[in-house]
Amino acid sequence: MDSKLLELLVCPVTKGPLQYDRERQELVSRSARLAYPVRDGIPILLEQEARTLSDEELGL
Repeated sequence: MDSKLLELLVCPVTKGPLQYDRERQELVSRSARLAYPVRDGIPILLEQEARTLSDEELGL
């Protein structure tokens, strides 16, 4: 994922920053506890498409 694009993208729920998880192909919003999928290089920033992150994934 292009780092300049990542700087512009924010979580649609919290408007907070997103972190790219290259292994899982997801954009992670720690504050919303959601992971948004990236399909064919396109971020899918829809809350209904996101999966909820567990405490273990967040390192809690």
